[in-house]
Amino acid sequence: MSRETGWRRMTPADLPAVMAIAAVVHPDYPEDEAVFAERLRLAPEGCHVLAGEDGALRGYLVSHPWPAGTVPALNSLLGDMPQGVANWYLHDLALLPAGRGSGAAGTIVAAIARHAAETGHTSLALVAVNDSTGFWRRQGFREVHDPALDRKLASYDDAARYMRRELND
Repeated sequence: MSRETGWRRMTPADLPAVMAIAAVVHPDYPEDEAVFAERLRLAPEGCHVLAGEDGALRGYLVSHPWPAGTVPALNSLLGDMPQGVANWYLHDLALLPAGRGSGAAGTIVAAIARHAAETGHTSLALVAVNDSTGFWRRQGFREVHDPALDRKLASYDDAARYMRRELND
């Protein structure tokens, strides 16, 4: 029996594997499973996992609506999704080495950009870490410099950058 490969909607049963991937890819930015579970509950349409041919997860995306120009604090619960915001926030995109180099990251970014545009959002935003700004620039994101944001980004590390992409009709 063959298993489905590629990106699919995340389920609660995926959370242990998602946490294991996060521990490998983002060890300097730990977040509790409750944070991922809440994002999945509040914005399931923004949460996806990358499954390999063997069924093992090789990556994930957690994303949700969030006001442009602001960043949710690391390892914090949101309580609820803000209503009426025009921005879609990419909270975390992580791929294990086995999931990299295949175009999978670009595929899910394009898919979430389509979803955001179709649901009335006009921009995407994220915090780039782990020297990923080059990847995000290739996806159409640009760095946004704001002294208020710079202070928040310092809690990540010196290389963290807030980036935004406008969605064209």
